[in-house]
Amino acid sequence: MDSEHIQAVRDTADELYSPTQVSQALDRMAAEIEAVLGDQDPLLLCVMTGGLVVSGELFTRLRCPVQLDYLHATRYQGTRGGAELKWITPPSQALAGRTLLVVDDILDEGLTLAAILRYCHDQQARAVYSAVLVEKSHQRKHPDVQPDFVGLQVADRYVFGYGMDYHGYWRNLKGIYAVKDN
Repeated sequence: MDSEHIQAVRDTADELYSPTQVSQALDRMAAEIEAVLGDQDPLLLCVMTGGLVVSGELFTRLRCPVQLDYLHATRYQGTRGGAELKWITPPSQALAGRTLLVVDDILDEGLTLAAILRYCHDQQARAVYSAVLVEKSHQRKHPDVQPDFVGLQVADRYVFGYGMDYHGYWRNLKGIYAVKDN
């Protein structure tokens, strides 16, 4: 992928949510999370790499005591997803007996998130919640995944920005964009 193509994708993309709209969604999510988990000493688990931006933004908005850890598991090898989850880095803290908040950037089909949530339950977590900034609207979702906290809904398009990438690029954008339909 050359830099001209990467730039052209950004230049022609449709802005779905402005930085202000994303910030408002994160404020709302943080308030909802505090209302449910604020007294449970939660451990926020950032799902790398996409969940990095969202986790950081949510983490700094929470006014309750919360700890932070991360995990890195993926089905993606390059640009294509596979069926098997590859663990790159498990959480460093023990999950047994903890209330967990697993934070990721997007819920598309949910295969990766379903496997991560199953892993957390297998580790004997007391309770496992999930939060995603973006949920795609379609009928292909894994039946075991329904996030507890959702920031924004998007149509079934290739989206990027705010942690979500276009072939490894544009995670750094503050808004949420969709590749222009041909």
